[in-house]
Amino acid sequence: MSSSNWATDFLNQLNNAEFFIVPTLMNRHLTTAGQSDEDIKNNNAVLWNIESKHWQQFSQYAIEQNLRWVAGWAEHAETLFIVNACFEREGTYLLLRTHVNNESPELPSQATVYPAANRSERHTQDMFGINFIGHPDNRRWTQHKAWAVGSYPLRKDFPVQGEPQAVTPPDMDYPFVKAYGAGVYEIPVGPVHAGIIEPGHFRFQAVGELILNLEERLGYTHKGIEKIAEDRTPESLARLAGRVSGDTTVGHCWAACMAMEQAADIQIPPRASLIRGILAERERIANHLGDMGGICNDVAFVFAQMQFTRLRELCLRTNATVFGHRLLMDRIVPGGVISDLSAASCALITQEISQLRNELSEIMPAVDLNSSLEDRIYTAGYLLPEIAAAFGTLGYVGRASGQNFDVRRDSPYSPYDQVVFKVAVENQGDIASRFWVRYKEILSSLKLIEQFIAQLVIAQPADGEILTEWQPPKAGSEGLGIVEGWRGEIVTHIRFDTDNKIARFYPRDPSTLNWPALEKLVLNNIVPDFPVCNKSLNGSYSGNDL
Repeated sequence: MSSSNWATDFLNQLNNAEFFIVPTLMNRHLTTAGQSDEDIKNNNAVLWNIESKHWQQFSQYAIEQNLRWVAGWAEHAETLFIVNACFEREGTYLLLRTHVNNESPELPSQATVYPAANRSERHTQDMFGINFIGHPDNRRWTQHKAWAVGSYPLRKDFPVQGEPQAVTPPDMDYPFVKAYGAGVYEIPVGPVHAGIIEPGHFRFQAVGELILNLEERLGYTHKGIEKIAEDRTPESLARLAGRVSGDTTVGHCWAACMAMEQAADIQIPPRASLIRGILAERERIANHLGDMGGICNDVAFVFAQMQFTRLRELCLRTNATVFGHRLLMDRIVPGGVISDLSAASCALITQEISQLRNELSEIMPAVDLNSSLEDRIYTAGYLLPEIAAAFGTLGYVGRASGQNFDVRRDSPYSPYDQVVFKVAVENQGDIASRFWVRYKEILSSLKLIEQFIAQLVIAQPADGEILTEWQPPKAGSEGLGIVEGWRGEIVTHIRFDTDNKIARFYPRDPSTLNWPALEKLVLNNIVPDFPVCNKSLNGSYSGNDL
């Protein structure tokens, strides 16, 4: 069944069940259901408006139709809240929307059906004051003690500078789950850690060295990203998006620019798309090399850690030489890119690819044959495929547990719609699988970069355009940018206000859905294996803590 057919058939089923759903024309990207295969192929998203009383009931129908829950967020209008939930099936995204009033905002919880919606609804509850009826865990999530009870920072009447106290009280009374019994004890880890990682609290219950339960408490790096995005220009918003999570600056900036470009109904030049693809794949390679080294380091395999770190450093130095920034920040802008690639730069990248392949061909056999590494990462940190699916895990975390989804292949956008590549998927679900999926993704990224460079050199003129002139969109225009970041699918929603200013910016980092999986994959592992389990997932604190 084609994506357009399933969406149309699903809509008919719901209307027959006395739902009242309005498919709405939103913009060039978000379109009505029931279009042709070619339209769906080019747009990949539909928008449905639904009555609030059916919000939770819709999710029951959606899970029966094998829709994946993707993201949820809200907006504050003058007299009401706009609440959104995004679903996906077969590469087509369905944006569900409803409205609740300001005076007593409440909505049936979708987290009762989709565990993936749990923390998103808690974030919306804390930031907007919307009560999700029947939510399985309505403890505060984003809101620590920085705001008074009854303060909701993402409401329009809340000042951007906030109402800070002289000293923020310590968040000492969060009701962590308790465990009792002979020999059961608790281990609090963080929020401040021994290394340079960002703050996050992990509360263990264990017997001996065996982990019985893990509970995360995040949100310590809340930056106010969504609030300070309001009233920014597109250029300023793109810079902010690139700092949602510093190691994913390309992915988040691309998703934000894609959403703004859809709202403005502009097409970026083909050459700019190819360069964006090269930037994204270089970001993927560098981070995977760093993670592979980190996994080896956490089990004291220092030789491999040094080699992967060295290769990552060489990649970053080439970034600085070719693009002017080691981490590739601010290379993507609304309408295209600011850095072109000369023939000499293409030759340098091609040479580096050959060298990296040669180096990896020597290092990986040594890694594969190391028995001490094998003892620590095989069968450890096992994530059951069914749990991975229930929590909507993404990227290498999901694909190591059989979740065969990649936006680049399944909902392709330029330049990925011009190439063919293989997505690495494994079913073992352990640390080793997450390690080897990363390695296979590096090899795939190298091939993709070669294909993009070939198109730059052969199909595109050396002086081709890399930037489309910006056209300010009308007030209320919105877009949904979806790209495959190195951690997985990134979803960004942007709405414009008057005068080319941003009214709403919501970025959903893959870590938002991957972090809860850590609480599951550490169960029945020993406490000393927690660091390597954590590193194999490597969720972004910053990307989670908007």
